[in-house]
Amino acid sequence: MQQVDSALPFRLIYSLGEHPYLGYLIEPHVVQLNGNGSLSLTYKRVFSNTADEFAAGISEVDWEIIRLLDEVEQTHIIKRYHKKPIRPADYFTKIFDQKTYQFVRPKIEQRLLKVLDQLQDRPLYLMSKKDGYPAETRLDIAEQPASVLFHFRRSEDETRYFPTIKYQGHRMEFMYKNANVIIQEQAWLLLEGTLYHFDQPLDGKKLSPFLQKRYIAVPRNTEKKYFETFVSNLIERHNVYAEGFDIKTLKEDAVPILTVRYADGQAPQVELSFRYGNYTFPPSIERPVTVRLQYDEARDTYTFTRIKRSVKWEQKQEAALIELGLQSKDRLFGSFGVAATVGEHGFSIFEWLNKHVDQLEELGFVVEQQTGAKRFFLGLASVDMTVEENNDWFDLKAFVSFGPYKIPFVQLRDHILNRIHEFVLPNGEIAVIPEAWFAQYEHLFHFSSATDGLKLNRMHVGILQDISEHTMVSFQRKLEKLNSFEEIEQMPPPTHFKGQLRAYQQAGYNWFHFLQQYRFGGILADDMGLGKTVQTIALLQRQKENRAEGEHAITSLLILPTSLLYNWQKEAARFAPKLRVLLHTGYARTKDAFAFTHYDLVITTYGVVRSDEDLFSAFFFDYIILDESQHIKNPRSKSFKAIKNLRSKHQLALTGTPIENSVADLWTQMHFSNPGLLGNYHYFQQEFVIPIEKKKDEERAQRLQAMIKPFILRRTKNQVATELPSKTEQIVYCAMNEKQAKLYDSTKSAYRNVLLDGPAVGENNQMTLLQGLMKLRQLANHPHMVDHEYADGSGKFDTVLEMLESVPTKDSKILIFSQFVKHLDIFRNHFDRKKTKYAYLDGGTKDREAAVNRFKNDSETRIFLISIKAGGVGLNLTEADYVFILDPWWNPAVEQQAIDRSHRIGQERNVFIYRFISKDSVEEKIVSLQNRKKKLSSALITTEESFVKSLSREDLSVLLE
Repeated sequence: MQQVDSALPFRLIYSLGEHPYLGYLIEPHVVQLNGNGSLSLTYKRVFSNTADEFAAGISEVDWEIIRLLDEVEQTHIIKRYHKKPIRPADYFTKIFDQKTYQFVRPKIEQRLLKVLDQLQDRPLYLMSKKDGYPAETRLDIAEQPASVLFHFRRSEDETRYFPTIKYQGHRMEFMYKNANVIIQEQAWLLLEGTLYHFDQPLDGKKLSPFLQKRYIAVPRNTEKKYFETFVSNLIERHNVYAEGFDIKTLKEDAVPILTVRYADGQAPQVELSFRYGNYTFPPSIERPVTVRLQYDEARDTYTFTRIKRSVKWEQKQEAALIELGLQSKDRLFGSFGVAATVGEHGFSIFEWLNKHVDQLEELGFVVEQQTGAKRFFLGLASVDMTVEENNDWFDLKAFVSFGPYKIPFVQLRDHILNRIHEFVLPNGEIAVIPEAWFAQYEHLFHFSSATDGLKLNRMHVGILQDISEHTMVSFQRKLEKLNSFEEIEQMPPPTHFKGQLRAYQQAGYNWFHFLQQYRFGGILADDMGLGKTVQTIALLQRQKENRAEGEHAITSLLILPTSLLYNWQKEAARFAPKLRVLLHTGYARTKDAFAFTHYDLVITTYGVVRSDEDLFSAFFFDYIILDESQHIKNPRSKSFKAIKNLRSKHQLALTGTPIENSVADLWTQMHFSNPGLLGNYHYFQQEFVIPIEKKKDEERAQRLQAMIKPFILRRTKNQVATELPSKTEQIVYCAMNEKQAKLYDSTKSAYRNVLLDGPAVGENNQMTLLQGLMKLRQLANHPHMVDHEYADGSGKFDTVLEMLESVPTKDSKILIFSQFVKHLDIFRNHFDRKKTKYAYLDGGTKDREAAVNRFKNDSETRIFLISIKAGGVGLNLTEADYVFILDPWWNPAVEQQAIDRSHRIGQERNVFIYRFISKDSVEEKIVSLQNRKKKLSSALITTEESFVKSLSREDLSVLLE
């Protein structure tokens, strides 16, 4: 056989052949063409690593097909499943067995199915069994799928079973036609030179017996088991025609059922099921049809009932339960029921049911209780309380309502004080006392002097205020009080506050008083560097001074990221030295909440709060303050769940970026500061997040802004520019060198072909998009970040070094930011070679303070290399007057935070900011797209947006053009 000459005409073809051990395979071959364009007898099997010489005749799709077929070739199979070198003949005759075949063949078929899906009109042939010639007979692939119908004919003696196949409306004869099932997993049938596939999932084993047989007969004495298993399963999955028994189809609207399961000594659970007519199913079955079989022995008749399930609808009901806060073991809803997460008392499932009874009813859920067990009251419970003020006492008239039953609240005294959850109603049902009541009303009963009623001494007015907050003053009534508000009062600074508040800081301090006056929480969302810390310290010092003489101490709690711990401690000592501060961190931290009473402020971290949740939740704080509150943006995070269980009189959140990735980030922070303002999380998603982010609904964005406006205060650098020294910003465009540009263009073309030739941008190819853009950005910076063997330099790297040389050498200091640690490493290696002193900080730096002090205090250390994420918060670097941003980040707010390390309060010199952008690269497009996509987000409280999610196909074309 002659070698195929790539300089002469040839054609890539695909050949279907039967391997003696692996079954049917497809192989790619190149075949030399005769002078008249027909296929010659000269051919060559090609692989990914041998096809380069024929690249001119191989398309991108063909390359992908060849790669897939490499993985099913026998030598590849042997290497993958047999680690030691061995000849194929020895492997298949001595080692390969039926068990191995059953394991390997499905994996082969998965790849063959992908190949068949891409072959389309490419030349496909049947391989010669005699000499292996790859193009013996041309094969066609059916343009449309075929359909299969399974027949059953039950008589007095037996039941006969056989399939029929239709293609384009005509019945196909395939029995005794030398047909072959070439793929079993999702059947493909080779019949008279054509490959047929089917319009529904079909196991090839259901066709194979009938290639050489007209039917299968099942005798009457074994039919019952056969009907219960095989026939029922077949009817669920396929079209079936029957004679001698009935097949009925039931399609009814389903009702979601929540059944309470309870046994003494065990936590209650709810089991989710779906009721279709008289049939009830667990939600674990994903097939759209479920079959139930009934046998009438007297009449000797079988009836199969096909119940059409609304699978997607069922999944939505499950999702709705999870959205409402119901959790299940491993998120499974099966016949074992929903193992709902319960508190220590074991009754939280009832609280969940009672809390969501109206929502469940709106969603169509029916709540049932198992027969023969305790009957629990399911419904809303509420406390109605009025207060009569006397000279020395407050008389409280309080009733609790459980559905139709109105009961004097004093009857619950022993239950509240002894934490007994079950209260028996007059009709014998058991009402579960909400867990929150034990914390809210324990002090009321403890300090009440009467045993047959509720009476409080006037000195306990604080208890009454806390109770009324929960019972008589709803959030809506608080909003109504706000209608009488005219302007924020000017408040004098605290007497012992060491410092001078700037005008806008004084305004923030006044705003804190306004929130406190109306019992609201708030979010202070000033830009980085504007002094959120100093405004908060002034508030805490005022709280200390406003305490009446002899009044018990009030303690506030500050929760923050670990990196900010000592910064806050130093700032508190500087501005409010009389403030007693406790750092609650480390292994030796207190285990007794009583210790908090000796301090005005307890400072701790998000991680410690998660670990010490029980300790903190046992204490009632004056203020709970979250710094960098975006840390609780995920409502399912452990931090948010721990913090929402803490108790305080006031709540305050501090953040420079209240929205990092999505409008949804706002909900948790507002739920912490003002519970109820934005509704529940599911409502907020449907009402605001989806319309604003997916539909670009500006009206909805404006409505959200109006709702949150009184409770969120944000000042930008531009608004207080007169308070700060000037800054100069400049974009420095860098030309890539020749080899860098060539590598960049080839990579861009490869990703462009993959992304723009595929479907519209979405979840399926978002990962490819991210990978492609990441690689292009790295190449635009320095190709060494992608290829460690690359040694031909970078245009941007050279430009940055030139700019460094031009910076005055005497007093100036430079911050160099990059989001890529690999990029910083390139500069580190250069500075090490040149023996240039520098400081360095990334996420792995253990001693941040040492790096900062080196830069601040060492006059010879003029350069500070910082990863943009690690240096985004907690640093005050006013010694720097030059900021180099080496690469643009998707979110301009993150760049702004980097700039804020230098251009912030305390800076007395002009600050120069240089952004380095590689010319004719994706970096230019990123900056352009940033500007185009700011309009909607600017209507809210930040310039943050989810950049990649918002990319359209047009945007993608621009990025990759």
